[in-house]
Amino acid sequence: GEWKYLYRAVDKAGDTVDFLLRARRDKLAARRFFEKAIAHNGPPETVTIDKSGSNLAALDAVNADRETP
Repeated sequence: GEWKYLYRAVDKAGDTVDFLLRARRDKLAARRFFEKAIAHNGPPETVTIDKSGSNLAALDAVNADRETP
């Protein structure tokens, strides 16, 4: 066993709709997950993340590339 970080997207019922395992917890991994989840499931209504700086940086980068509704 190697240590991996789990990125997981859940729906309103708490069911997993997408996930990604990565060796590193950095902006690149978080951004890849956000883009993968959005591509497969469409844009979310809300995003809840922990206080990880990499998650926030990746989410800001994804949002910068998208049009504001």
